[in-house]
Amino acid sequence: MASFQQLICLATLFVEMKFETTAINKLISTVPYDFTSNLTSAATFRARSTPPTTRTSSNKDRKVAPTKIALFSTTAKPTKRATTKATPVIFKAEDLNEKIDKHLERWIWSKVEDNEPPKLECPPLGLESLRVRDTQLQASSYKRQGLGPHRGRLNIQSGIEDGDIYDGAWCALYEDREQWLQVDAMTTTRFTGVITQGRSSIWSWNWVETFKVQFSNDSLSWMPCMNGTQEAVFEGNRDTDSPVLAVLPESTVARYIRINPQTWFKNGTICLRAEVLGCPLSDPNIYQWQAQEDTRDKLDFRHHNYKEMRKLMRSVNEACPDITRIYSIGKSYMGLKLYVMEISDQPGKHELGEPEFRYVAGMHGNEVLGRELLLNLMQYICQEYRRGNQRVVRLVKETRIHLLPSMNPDGYEMAYKKGSELASWGMGRFSYEGFDMNNNFADLNSVMWNAMELETDKSKLINHYIPIPEQYTSEEALVAPETRVVISWMQAIPFVLSANLHGGELVVTYPFDMTRDWAPKDHTPTPDDSFFRWLATVYASTNHVMSNPDRRPCHNKDFVRHNNIINGANWHTVPGSMNDFSYLHTNCFEVTVELSCDKFPHASELPIEWESNRESLLTYMEQVHRGIKGVIQDKDSGAGIADAVIKVEDIDHHIRSASSGDYWRLLNPGEYDVTVEAEGYYLATRSCRVEYELYPTICDFLLEKTRKQRLREHLAKGGKIPKDLQLRLRQLRLRKLRTTTKALNRQRAARLHLKLRPVVRAQ
Repeated sequence: MASFQQLICLATLFVEMKFETTAINKLISTVPYDFTSNLTSAATFRARSTPPTTRTSSNKDRKVAPTKIALFSTTAKPTKRATTKATPVIFKAEDLNEKIDKHLERWIWSKVEDNEPPKLECPPLGLESLRVRDTQLQASSYKRQGLGPHRGRLNIQSGIEDGDIYDGAWCALYEDREQWLQVDAMTTTRFTGVITQGRSSIWSWNWVETFKVQFSNDSLSWMPCMNGTQEAVFEGNRDTDSPVLAVLPESTVARYIRINPQTWFKNGTICLRAEVLGCPLSDPNIYQWQAQEDTRDKLDFRHHNYKEMRKLMRSVNEACPDITRIYSIGKSYMGLKLYVMEISDQPGKHELGEPEFRYVAGMHGNEVLGRELLLNLMQYICQEYRRGNQRVVRLVKETRIHLLPSMNPDGYEMAYKKGSELASWGMGRFSYEGFDMNNNFADLNSVMWNAMELETDKSKLINHYIPIPEQYTSEEALVAPETRVVISWMQAIPFVLSANLHGGELVVTYPFDMTRDWAPKDHTPTPDDSFFRWLATVYASTNHVMSNPDRRPCHNKDFVRHNNIINGANWHTVPGSMNDFSYLHTNCFEVTVELSCDKFPHASELPIEWESNRESLLTYMEQVHRGIKGVIQDKDSGAGIADAVIKVEDIDHHIRSASSGDYWRLLNPGEYDVTVEAEGYYLATRSCRVEYELYPTICDFLLEKTRKQRLREHLAKGGKIPKDLQLRLRQLRLRKLRTTTKALNRQRAARLHLKLRPVVRAQ
């Protein structure tokens, strides 16, 4: 209810001073008047961000011009967003026939011989990828269980503490030249090389500097690897992390191979991790221990650098021009474009009621399996759509799909040039500037939790669309340009569901990724914890490798005990993750999928990995249709209402409607009371039931404008205040004048009393 003074001021401004409509609009919200005329106005729409600025890269100028993003002010109100109309982000279609900039070409690919990884004559046997089982590894001795031969795998990672069962190498019990690590290939194999690495440990430095190699067909009699007339001695490692390739002088056919250390780091002991290169040969006398799981899909199974990725995406677009579109969301620090493949029956257009889905891969440049899986996925969808596969056709017609195969193309190029087995655990992980984009997003968790501690009125707390702190948006902020353009992309498109694909483990993690009190790890669920666990389970349970109950742990944690899913913060805390940012700043639910123990699997393993993940990728996308959806419209005009807040009873996390009024709320099966409120409208509540079928429940809302909103719009159109309202305002003004006069008289009397008091005391 407005005060008398506000009402009188309003009446005076309007009746006597004839203020402009804009001034009236600022005051009209205080008028408690029953104005029921049938007044309507067109719905206003607000774009979600401004277009990112582009930057060109050259050898001379490598400075970053940070992308300008329409980020929300920290002073924004919980249930309102600015209504100032901003320029919408338009991601124009890219012409991949266009040549790469010459300066960029010279900068990144200046030397032809350095552009391609080393050619390996034979692929790895699979110590790193776990295709080689623990029972196939033996050793002359080992210090303890955690340093046994089963831990002598390339790139295996140790736990935080030395001395547990998950240590970072095979380490011999004795320090002499009679120690060895043995691999049983289980079949006749043509061995061509060995890759060695030191021990993974934050406390100890151990590596083998030189070694010999022996072969056997029966594990009893051994033949040394010869270099001419002398036994070959191979150069090993000079640090704990860098893999070193030793190519055999001549390939040797055998079943068993031994690595025999000769010298080691003088302040350490005999410890190593290894991979063996070999081509299995067909031998009818030997049992084939493992049948390779192949795929019938005719896809391009190889690693694609930036140029090859462009060619593949172009070929998919040319094969299916009616359902695909390629666009770029911006550039990396080095100037490589972040390409997105859009797949929809109407590419380039948001269809009313159709949910938006995204997959993001390559946040860490050396975790490359996600990149190749998304390239395979776009090929597969194109092929199956043309064949009339009804599952794929339905997915394309009912979903707008966005695939970003490489968020960190700069890091990928660094790892690619080293090769799948020779890129160390960290090579290419970070951006060119050294940012880890896994924690480069704004930390909105702390903003939310700090507000919870300080705010006494819980109704004023924000639980969604949390504004980005101003210090994060400044040009001096330590934010990668890749992160900035992804945030702009997330703000521009009303994504509903997403997953970002990583590598180096086999698990699906879900928000929150950050612990509340900065503990190293602690279970920190979201209000939508049950649905996030469902999403994670959907992917993990349909993945061939994750769902295998007999698989061994990748590195230092057994996720099989957790059904291959875990709350991200309960694994390790990650402030500023994309999962948490997506949940707290947009409507989008997002999980992280760790796809493989091996961050950079060999090209020969890609068909197996595709077969393992194909069903998971498709099934997870289909979850975007679980829950409720609908359109929120103005009851009078039928126009969609943007930025309406959708609240689900007992779930303390709200979402908002898109610019055209449509919304999607992911929910598990059940009965829900849903309330919708929008600025200038009366709130509406209805019950919505979510069924078990994979189709959303339609819950539309028609909102009626408040009386104040109708009056505001009437005045904005140049209308006048009705006579009855003017009469009431005059009456209120007279009442206020009388009240003011009485107050002034009381004040004068009080001042007079104070003046007379000293006189009375003196008498």
